[in-house]
This record gives sequence, C-alpha cells and structure tokens, in this order.
Amino acid sequence: MYLKNQFKKIIFFGGVALFGYYAQAAKKEPIKPNILFCIADDASMKSFGAYGDTFINTPAIDKLAKEGLTFNNAYNCNPKCAPARACIVTGMYSWQLKEATNHFPKFPDQFKFYPHLLMEKGYNVGFTGKGWGPGEYTTQHNPAGPEYSQIKLTPPHKGISNVDYAANFEKFLVDRKENQPFCFWLGTKEPHRFYELDSWKKEGKKLADAKVPPFYPDNVTVRGDILDYAVEVEWFDSHVGKAIKSLEKRGLLENTLVVISSDHGMPFPRVKGQIYEEGFHIPLIAYWKGKIVKGREVEDFVSFPDIAPTFMEIAGFKPHEQMTGKSFVDLLFSKKSGQIDPTRDHTLLGKERHDIGRSNEDGTDLSYPVRAIRTHQYLYTHNIQPERWPVGNPEYGFRNVDGSPTKTFLMNIDPYDKDYRFYELSFAKRPEEELYDIKKDPHCMVNLASLPAYRKVCKELRAQMEEELIEQRDPRTLGKGKVFDQYPYYGRQFNYETGKSMGFRKD
Repeated sequence: MYLKNQFKKIIFFGGVALFGYYAQAAKKEPIKPNILFCIADDASMKSFGAYGDTFINTPAIDKLAKEGLTFNNAYNCNPKCAPARACIVTGMYSWQLKEATNHFPKFPDQFKFYPHLLMEKGYNVGFTGKGWGPGEYTTQHNPAGPEYSQIKLTPPHKGISNVDYAANFEKFLVDRKENQPFCFWLGTKEPHRFYELDSWKKEGKKLADAKVPPFYPDNVTVRGDILDYAVEVEWFDSHVGKAIKSLEKRGLLENTLVVISSDHGMPFPRVKGQIYEEGFHIPLIAYWKGKIVKGREVEDFVSFPDIAPTFMEIAGFKPHEQMTGKSFVDLLFSKKSGQIDPTRDHTLLGKERHDIGRSNEDGTDLSYPVRAIRTHQYLYTHNIQPERWPVGNPEYGFRNVDGSPTKTFLMNIDPYDKDYRFYELSFAKRPEEELYDIKKDPHCMVNLASLPAYRKVCKELRAQMEEELIEQRDPRTLGKGKVFDQYPYYGRQFNYETGKSMGFRKD
C-alpha cells in the first residue's frame, strides 16, 4: 500500500512538473502572429469608402476600416510602382536605395527585404500577383517572397489579370506547415492600366456617378475613363474580401494582422508619378481582431519605409539595421485617435527617373529630380531642375503618363481653347518651387510659392527638408544627384530619333 501511494505521488508531481515545463515553454515561445498585406496597383486613397464619399463600392475594405484602424496621413515616399514598393520591402527612404530609387531598375543586391528576413526566421512567406516591380533582382525570389500565381480565372473584363489572387492565397494557406506563422503579400495588378473601354457599362454604372477632379475637364471621355478605373478598384476589393473569408474559415483571423494599401494614386495625368497630393497620399488600413481598437482614425504621418520595421516588430524581431523607417506598432495598439506621437507631424517625398523619354543638352534618359515635405497644412515642393519636362518631353509623348482616353483628350486640346489650362496642369514645365495649402486646396490647384506672404513658409520648410535629407545621406541634396541619371533603365529602350520603342533592353 505504501509503495502504491508513493507511485501515485510520483505520477502526480511528475505530471505537475511536465505541465509546468510546457507552460514555461509556451511563455518563452508564444505563437507568432500572421501578416496579410494587401496592396493595390495604382489606386487613389479617395477611391475607398473608408476615406470619404466615393461612387466606388469597396465594402470589404470599408468593413475592415470600420472594425480596425484608418491612417489619414499615410504616404508612399516616391509615387511610382518600383520605387514605392522598394521602400516597402527594405524599410528605407527612396533616395537611400541607389538604383532602386528609379523606376524599372536592377535592385542592388546589398539590400535586405523584410519578407526574406522573415523567411529566414521561420515564417512561411509568399506573394501573389504583383510583388516588387517592375525591374530586375538578383535574389532567388521576388523581394516580396516566393510567388503563388499559378491558379488562374477567366476575368470579367479584358483589362483585368487572369491571376486568381484569393485562390492563390488559399493555396498558400493549404500548403503551409501546420501552426507555421505566415507573411503573405496579396498584390493585385488592378487598377493598373490597361482598361477594357466602357467596361463600366457592363457593370451597370452611370456617367453621372463619376466624380471628376478639378484638374480635368468634366466630359464624357474623362467620366467614362474614371468609371472604367472604378471597376478595377472594386475587383481589388472583392479579392480582399475573399482572402478575409479564407482566414475566417480556418480560424486564423484573430492571430493575423491585415494591412490594406496601394502603391500610389490612380493611373491618370497629374496623379500617378507626380508630386501632388493624390499621387503620393495613399490608403493605409490596419485590422487585427481583438488587438486593434476598432473605429480609430490616426492623424500621425507614416510612410512606406515604416512598414518593414513595423512588420518585423509585430513578428517579434528587431528591425534590420539598414531600416531607416520607424515602426508604428505603438500607433496600432494605442487606444487613442487623432495625433498620438507629436513627432510624426510631417513626411518627406521625392522622385528621380521614373520612365525614359526626357532629354536635353545634359543627355538622354534624364530624371526629373524632386524633393518635397508634407506637413499637416502644407506641401512644399522643390523641383530641382525645372528646365526639364516633368512628365517627359512632348516629342516623345509625355512617357511618364500612362496612355489613356483622358491623356489623349488632354493632349489634343488646342492652345487657343478655353480648356487648354487642363493640358498645362498635366504636362507643362513647373516652377522651381511649389507650395500648396492642403487644408484649403487639397487638389494642389493654387501655387503660393511666388507670393511674398509665403516666402518665409517656403524658406522654413525647405530648410527643414534639406536638413533631414542631409542626415539621410541623400545624394541629390549632397550635390551628387547626377548618379540617378546614370543608372541603367531595364524597361523598354527608346529611339529618340523615331520616337518609338525598340523592345526590351537585355542589359
């Protein structure tokens, strides 16, 4: 009897010890959170219902905003696909990225990418659709991770990709090891052009519903073009909704941070690739069931370089030493709305060479260097070489503006027409300095820089901007900006004699 009781005691205390061991192990190694990053290609912030009154239907994203957090001052650092996405994957400011500052570059192999870093830490990583690009890279996988784009569908309109983004995300979830944390990049190719002309008619939309910005003439051509764009924004929203349902049915939603964004504004003149508000002010919505207080709106400035260090910290790792962006984890988990961190009261922006088709006595394939600072009230812009054409030379077709019915209409306006000002707003050369009171003039229609009353504002903003750029070792601000003109362009070659494309470069 004594031995039997002793044996029971051994079993009991042994079980307690074993339970304590696993409990302690669980404390040391908590379950890592998952990350789903959904990014549209060329969607303006104001195209989503979460950011105000819009004629575009985005119910899935609007629901995430209502139940999560909306950033009202999120910016992309450089408003073109490749440089904007380069800032995301590296956690660095655009002008710090050498060749990757430009559009269609070869990504220097010295930089690390947060998806690859998380993969090295044991995360299951993947992307579908469009990751980083366009351009070339030397790593085995795209900077956004291994690709999952095998599953196709029959798109409802010709301009929409046949990649089934949501189904590929589903396959990624099925393929991953059980309980392995994941980081997935759901990158649609919409609403990038081209669009099926008049696809809006098939969707039952009405011309009267379209909202035309004041920098375009209000006519049938522009309205129809905007509605075709709207169709593709809604396609992005539909795949976000399906991805959320995939998480729900697997019981993964409560342990997944979902972030929604777009690389820059819509592919229209004076927006995409331009240092005006709609080009660089991007949507950023964060949802984490039970972790992020729902219904919050934050006014703090955040930028694409801040995303990588944020994701690294969420995953429980120290951001890589190269990352110059600042994690906004504190903003995610704050219970407050409005301005939370008083130091986040501005952001820096810039661009170098986007697309080729710009030349003068300095050479060909030239950049259009710009640096800018955006505060709560003002946008100050320094067009560093204003003698150059901002969207490319007219004889080469203004190549830094995507082809579209809107572009064609604007280019065909007669100089003596009363609407010629719309042509100038999109294509004309710009003064060295621009200043806009965004609170009064959100569309950047009235340049205040030349007015004596605003000279002090311009001087102070430029001094602040350049001080920070020098600290960040920006080659352009340090007088070494010619390097950006010398980097190879890995897109289409261009014959400046004939004005025609000569195919893709092989270098």
